[in-house]
Amino acid sequence: MPGSKYEGSKDQSGGVATGTRPSASAGAALPWWLYSIVMLGAVLMAMGAVVALVHPSLLVSPHDQINGAVHIYAGYLAARNLALAFMLLAALGLRARGMLNTMLLLTACVQLLDTLIDCAEGRWAVAPGVLLLGIFFLVAAARLSGHAFWRIEAWKQPL
Repeated sequence: MPGSKYEGSKDQSGGVATGTRPSASAGAALPWWLYSIVMLGAVLMAMGAVVALVHPSLLVSPHDQINGAVHIYAGYLAARNLALAFMLLAALGLRARGMLNTMLLLTACVQLLDTLIDCAEGRWAVAPGVLLLGIFFLVAAARLSGHAFWRIEAWKQPL
């Protein structure tokens, strides 16, 4: 609509120029490494959920007691991890780039916060792996959106 606040300048292909760094088009195939990162992360989170439900004693130190509270929080961990894994796989399967980018950023934030908690509680054996997974998700989100996570363009898309 002429004169509308939503009217942008046209680029040479006839599309509206947004002034943002170009990312891959919505219909283009996703790169193999992105599939690999999402699949690896989803599988690891689903495995963590199964461990939390089936054998929660693996989540704590050998001398710690497993009681009702541990089972409750293990259930919360399982629900969180299963939801993240499912949504990552759903976004990947649908090739929903915006949703996949958001899920990658959310999962990266969860992994990075888990790393901080692991360090604070002295779980040095698992912290590097959790940190690496979080970094992989951040890199994947940056490549998918065309922007680093600290730029607002990585978090929102024009309507």
